[in-house]
Amino acid sequence: MLLATVTTMAASVYNVRDYGAKGDGQTLDSPAINAAIEAAVADGGGQVLLPAGTYLCGSVRLKSNIDLHLASGCTILAAPASMKAYDESESFGGFPEYQDGGHTYFHNSLIWAEGQQNIAITGHGMIDGKGLTKKDTEKAGQVQGGSIGTGDKAIALKLCRQVTIRDITIYRGGHFAIIMTGCDLSTIDNVTIDTNRDGFDIDCCKYMTITNCRINTPSDDALVLKSSYALKKPVLCEHIAVSNCNITGYRCGTLLDGTYVPEPVGWVCGRFKLGTESNGGYRNIALTNCTFAYSSGLAFEEVDQGRMENIVVSNITMSHVHHYPIYITTGCRNRGPKEVTRMSSARDIQISNVVADDCDSLCSIIVTGMADEPVCNVWLQNIRLQFKGGGTADLVNKDYREQGTNYPEPKFAGWTPAYGLYARHVRGLHVSDVTFSYERPDHRPAIVLDDVHGATLRQIDAQLEPGIEKMVTFRSSGIVAP
Repeated sequence: MLLATVTTMAASVYNVRDYGAKGDGQTLDSPAINAAIEAAVADGGGQVLLPAGTYLCGSVRLKSNIDLHLASGCTILAAPASMKAYDESESFGGFPEYQDGGHTYFHNSLIWAEGQQNIAITGHGMIDGKGLTKKDTEKAGQVQGGSIGTGDKAIALKLCRQVTIRDITIYRGGHFAIIMTGCDLSTIDNVTIDTNRDGFDIDCCKYMTITNCRINTPSDDALVLKSSYALKKPVLCEHIAVSNCNITGYRCGTLLDGTYVPEPVGWVCGRFKLGTESNGGYRNIALTNCTFAYSSGLAFEEVDQGRMENIVVSNITMSHVHHYPIYITTGCRNRGPKEVTRMSSARDIQISNVVADDCDSLCSIIVTGMADEPVCNVWLQNIRLQFKGGGTADLVNKDYREQGTNYPEPKFAGWTPAYGLYARHVRGLHVSDVTFSYERPDHRPAIVLDDVHGATLRQIDAQLEPGIEKMVTFRSSGIVAP
């Protein structure tokens, strides 16, 4: 009985070397890897093993009941565009595209799957996307303005169920290191990403956990949830739990080599984000026990007529925060079918136990809704933020830009009127046990509330310059006394 069990287990492992893969970094090995996958599928599934070696690859097509296992010492190396080794991107079917090409096309990727179930990418090996493009100019059947055969993303999964990605490392992941659209019941654990564009893009997914990951993305978003129109209908991104992750914005490659070189001053991103593609919206999202360094902070953006609700964030530390620590906004970009007439909305958002230092003074905490559809019920509790300072007194009277149809990036709106918290068009803002301080003199008030009603402020400790008479400035707002 025992012998039979061991024999069966051995038979379920398909070593790609047995199907012609060389692992020498010179031979195109993706045909052999795909042959091993097809053999495993014919037998009902199993583990497709890539032992130590460098496997030069174009598109690898992952199928149901397959564990693509990258052993220690294994590297999947993305082939250059000149080899034309990638599948052509699929047709979107003549339906209008309301999202970027990177969210629309999947087959022109290094590893991709569509409509599969019980799939896994595991092991302590590496995916090096050296040959992938990081540009986002895709069209059907082509990328980079017409170069058929260019790979776009390291891992692209669409409409898959029961997905596991565990222990792998991705270096230079192309446009997206991992994009998952319309995927359910998924686990991502102990993954390291050091890349030059997005890390994780989780779009229209539900019932997913992301744990114990390290994500270095100096040039774009680290971990972003989206709800685009890529499935040709609005789909909520919901029931997503993220915990115990490190988000950084070091120069690409320096997380992996251990030198940890901060990018020079300028556009440095990183961050955890909801949006901007947000046709369906977000619901029941939890982020906890995560660290940020040399990156932007938290960005929650609902601008495409979806709804954003039941968001909980807790136990976050940030150091050297670019652009903003916490940003919550709604707007009416409305990138979607014109017959949809509902307004974007946001409600029931709770952020607690946050400590951040060296925050860019361009933006305070920002919470902004729309005059006809205010953000409702936001809790900010037990937060300590230290800013760089430097704001001038005239900024308190600044007519801060309404979000409207603009792209929701605070740097385009410029300095906020308050150095600690600026809120506008909000109903139900509850702030307690919050400390704001700065390194250089800042002549703005700590808090400005503009068209905010039902606000409660308790235990606010804020540094103020001499001559600043009020910690809180009100504009058409109502406050509930503690």
